[in-house]
Amino acid sequence: MSFDLQEWYKKNSKEKILYSYLGAISEQKISDILDNVEDILTENGENVKLLKRVYYTAVETLQNLFHHSEVPNSKIDENTAFEKVVAFILNEKLDEKYHIITGNFIKKTNLRILKERIDQLNFLSQEEIKVLYKLILNNEEFSEKGGGGLGMIDLVKRTGNNLNYNLYNFDNDYIFFSLRIAI
Repeated sequence: MSFDLQEWYKKNSKEKILYSYLGAISEQKISDILDNVEDILTENGENVKLLKRVYYTAVETLQNLFHHSEVPNSKIDENTAFEKVVAFILNEKLDEKYHIITGNFIKKTNLRILKERIDQLNFLSQEEIKVLYKLILNNEEFSEKGGGGLGMIDLVKRTGNNLNYNLYNFDNDYIFFSLRIAI
């Protein structure tokens, strides 16, 4: 294994962090993280409009982690194995934008579809994103995980920014997928 989750987390936690979490994901943990994010932004006196956009982005990224994370066959490290381990980091404002960084394990067999979707979204204009969003929304088709594929489209639509991602080889069957979005 060439990927070290703890090293990745340390590296991405070097920036000024408002909130970070590394561990198992559950509905209760999502609720806890969202409460913390909202409290931190409120305490920082963030304007309501931006607070809502950051909060919504946190909701969507955490739901993506919950629904699309996989459990690798190999041990993640000496302390962590066989659970949906995810990372969530909210950075302080940089150039008037907050940044959310997430990370999770996915099967390599799902990689092509994920990369194609993100690359397509990053290529489209904001107007084209809106048209695609409406098209999928009106299509009323949902995946086996419950979504209609709207999550990432909505992230790009609401933030007005591209989805930046990195892929790290973990073992023969899994990669660690890291997503960074500016709000």
